[in-house]
Amino acid sequence: MTDQKQTEGRRRNGAVPGGRPDETTPEDAILKVGRQSRRKAGPDGPDAREVGDTFKRKPDPAA
Repeated sequence: MTDQKQTEGRRRNGAVPGGRPDETTPEDAILKVGRQSRRKAGPDGPDAREVGDTFKRKPDPAA
């Protein structure tokens, strides 16, 4: 598992290179997970757009 994108610290700690869990994982599966992770705010959170819109709203002056 030699990956050029693997940092020295991750290599030293024996971490698995990011992106591809193993050589048998198809490219389509990796791209699918990447697309999903961009839409999610976190593992249990709402849609990322909902979180971003929360911070763009002006504060309620009555509150």
